[in-house]
Amino acid sequence: IIIGKEHISSLKGSIILAPTHRSRWDGLLLTLAFGRRETKKDCRFMVTNPEMAGLQGWFLKRLGCFSINQDSPSLSSLRYALNLIMNKKQLVIFPEGKINKFGKKLPLKQGLFRLAQIAKRKGTAVNIVPIGIAYDKVIPKFRGKVALCIEEPLKIDDFSKVSIDEFNNFLSERIKNAELKALNKVGRL
Repeated sequence: IIIGKEHISSLKGSIILAPTHRSRWDGLLLTLAFGRRETKKDCRFMVTNPEMAGLQGWFLKRLGCFSINQDSPSLSSLRYALNLIMNKKQLVIFPEGKINKFGKKLPLKQGLFRLAQIAKRKGTAVNIVPIGIAYDKVIPKFRGKVALCIEEPLKIDDFSKVSIDEFNNFLSERIKNAELKALNKVGRL
């Protein structure tokens, strides 16, 4: 079930998808919902270094993932992400920074806002799309129900006078709102 798809179909320019992260299936769902067939853009995912190891890493790389060290991001990873944004690609950043199966309130990471601000300073309009993902079970089962709720995109230009913490609090509320709507659709509310 996809709620609010109209919010993304009309977007022009760079897009950063900012979804909740509840399962390893999230990337596949986002690719199906917002990939090339739907938006004419591939999804490029920013994931943590440990996720890119072994067979899983091989598979993730083919899905369009690239790794980042959350504690000390390399210049090449940041440059790659910024180039995606500047070239009007579709970047997926899970702002919670890790899988959060039970939806506990986690502070959002700062990278999303920082990348969007740098792109804005370089003259690129950036749309940040809050997305809530919900499964009918905490641990998703094959053929289970899933819902994605897309909130109205945020334009980074509207946040030039706010701090990272203020922006992250605002984004967190929008993502939580979207997740509540998605949870309602799958019968978990």
